Amino acid sequence: MFATRRPKLILMDISMPELSGIEAARAIRAVEARHGMTPTPIIALTAHALKGDREMCLEAGMDDYVSKPISPDRLTAMIRQHLGGEAGDKDALAAA
Repeated sequence: MFATRRPKLILMDISMPELSGIEAARAIRAVEARHGMTPTPIIALTAHALKGDREMCLEAGMDDYVSKPISPDRLTAMIRQHLGGEAGDKDALAAA
């Protein structure tokens, strides 16, 4: 999806069946670097909440990390933080 459509922000599940979120984040960062693109914010969403999991996500190039259960208010605040001025209202947040 990243190759055909440039999202403003990615919510990345870490445990996916064919390609892990870690591998996907690394692949996205490689494409961005190769083409001189501005990095897309990537937020890890995961049930992995062990020591070192957050660091593993950040080392893979993700910008933030949220473990489940996810607080809607915390996630909304995090999305707004990474979208900057584009997330000033609910319509901008929904469009992301």
